[in-house]
Amino acid sequence: MKDTVKPAIWLSLASALFLSACDKPAEAPSNAAAASATTEAPALVDTDFNPKLAEYIKTLSSDEFQGRAPATKGEELTVAFIEDNFRRIGLKGIDGDSYKQPVSLVQIDPKNVTAMTLTGGGDTVPDSLAYRDDMIAWTTQVVDKVNVAESEMVFVGYGIVAPEYNWNDYEGLDVKGKTVVMFVNDPGYATQNPELFNGNAMTYYGRWTYKYEEAARQGAAMVLIIHETAPASYGWGVVAHGSPIKFDLIKENKNSDRAQVEGWITAETAEKLFSNIDQNIESMRAQALSGDFKPVPLNVKASVSIDNNLRELNSSNVVGYIEGSKYPDEYVLYMAHWDHLGMDFSNPTNKVFNGAQDNASGTGAVIALAEYFKQHAQPERSVVFVLVTAEERGLLGSAWYAANPVFPLEKTVAAINMDVMNVYGPMKDMVVVGLGNTDLEEILVKHTKAQNRYAVKEPNPEAGIAYRSDHFSLSKKGVPILYAKGGNDHYQNGSEWGAAQRAEYNSCCYHKVGDEWDDSWDLRGAQQDLFLYYRVGDELANSRLWPNWYQGNEFRAIRDASAAQRQE
Repeated sequence: MKDTVKPAIWLSLASALFLSACDKPAEAPSNAAAASATTEAPALVDTDFNPKLAEYIKTLSSDEFQGRAPATKGEELTVAFIEDNFRRIGLKGIDGDSYKQPVSLVQIDPKNVTAMTLTGGGDTVPDSLAYRDDMIAWTTQVVDKVNVAESEMVFVGYGIVAPEYNWNDYEGLDVKGKTVVMFVNDPGYATQNPELFNGNAMTYYGRWTYKYEEAARQGAAMVLIIHETAPASYGWGVVAHGSPIKFDLIKENKNSDRAQVEGWITAETAEKLFSNIDQNIESMRAQALSGDFKPVPLNVKASVSIDNNLRELNSSNVVGYIEGSKYPDEYVLYMAHWDHLGMDFSNPTNKVFNGAQDNASGTGAVIALAEYFKQHAQPERSVVFVLVTAEERGLLGSAWYAANPVFPLEKTVAAINMDVMNVYGPMKDMVVVGLGNTDLEEILVKHTKAQNRYAVKEPNPEAGIAYRSDHFSLSKKGVPILYAKGGNDHYQNGSEWGAAQRAEYNSCCYHKVGDEWDDSWDLRGAQQDLFLYYRVGDELANSRLWPNWYQGNEFRAIRDASAAQRQE
C-alpha cells in the first residue's frame, strides 16, 4: 500500500510495477517481452555472496543424510548440521543453546477405503465409484475409522466464500452432514477474465486445500472436488495414484473440525452425477459462474468408509536469530524447508532421495545468509532464520510455526522463502511467484534492476504455486511474503536454454532419486539471488517499513486486523 513504502522506493520501481490508482501494480510484461528488451548479456555482478554455499548443499544432499526425511536418522543428522552451523555463526538460540522448535506430527495411513456407493439416482448414476479409478478419498481426522452414510450430494459451484470478491457459493445453504461437490480452481481461471478474482492467476480460493477448509467450516461431512487436468494443473494420476498416506499436525481436537472425508472425483463421474438432473459439466459450470448461482441438489446420496493406521512422529523446526539493536521485538524472517523424501528401500541401485535442489539448496542458502548477516553490522530489527520440517508432507513445519510462532506474527515485518535455488548460472530474470500480491516486490525490483536484471511473474500462475510452498503458511496469517528465484533467461544461453534445464530437472529429478549434487553446477546465479534476498531483508531490517498486501488481496484484511500492534 502506498503509505507503507518510502518515496525512494517508488521512484526506483520498474515501469512494470508502477501502481495504479487502485493501489495495485500494473500487469508485468510477459517473459518474452522482457527478454526481447534485454538481448545483450549484462555485466555480471554479485556472483560471490558466500563461497561456502556449495559446501552446504553438497553436504546436506549427501547419501550420509539419507534423504532428510522427518523422524529418521536423516533428520537427526540434518538438524545437528544446521544447529552446529547456527552455533558457529553466532546466532541466538530460542531455548537456551537449542535452536529446535519441536513439531508433533501424525501419519495417517488409510489401510482400507471402500468403494463409494451411490443411491437414489437414475439409470445414468453408477451404483458405486471405484477407489482410485473413479474417486480418491481420505480423512484428515485422527481417528481409526470414519463412516459417511447416505449423505445427500449438493453441487456448490466453486465452493468459495470470498467477501472481497462479493462471492458466496454457500449462501442460504445448510450443508451439515451433506456431501458437497465443486469445481477446482476459481472463476477467474474459468473465464480468463482479468477483472474476476485474479484472472488467469489462481487465488487462494482456487486451491483444493482452501475448498476442503471452507467446506468443513460450513459443516459438510464429505467434500469432493471435480478433477479436470487444466484447471488442476496436473493429471488424475497425480491425484489418485501417489501414496495415499497423509501427514498432519497433532492437535488437541484430532482434527474433528475437518470434514470426515475429503477427496476428488473424475470429470467422467461428475458428468454421470450431473446427468441425473439433466445437466452436464459445461451447463453446471455456466451456472456456477452466473451472478445468481444457487447450490444445486444432485438427488443422489453417497456412502464411504475409511479405516486408518495412525502413527505419531516427533520432528523439529530449526530457528536462530540475530537480535535487533533498536527494535528487537520486530522481525524480518528468512525461511526454507530442510526435509526431503528419505529412502526408497525397494530401489536396488539408488535408494536415497538426496533432494539436492529440493531443498538442500534452500537450506544451504539460509545458512549462507545467516553467516553473511552476522559478518556485517547488527541490524536495527531482529533477523530470524527458520528452517522448517515436513514441507514435503504438506507444509506442516511452516504450518506449525504459523500456529505456534516463536516470534509474534503481527510483529513480523515480512518473510522471504527459498525453495529450489538456481544451479544453472546467472539469469537475467528474477521470477516473483505471485507477482502483484505485495509491495515487498517493489524493494526486490529496485535491487534486481541494480544487477542489470528484470522481474517477471511465474510462467504458469494458474497452477497456484504461490499457495504450494512454505511461505503460504505465513501468508494465511497475514504476513507479507516474498518468494522469488532466478528464472530461465540465461545471461549467455538465453531463455530457451534455461527453460530446457528446468524441464530436464522436472523430468529426471524432481522428487526422484536423481536430484543429486552435480559438480558441474554453476552457482553464480544462486549467489546473485542471495545478494537480492540479503538486500531486501537488510533494507527491511534497517528501516521503519511495514510492507502489506495490495488492496483486494485475500490476505490484506488479516494483516490489517493486526495493524494496531505495529503502531509506534
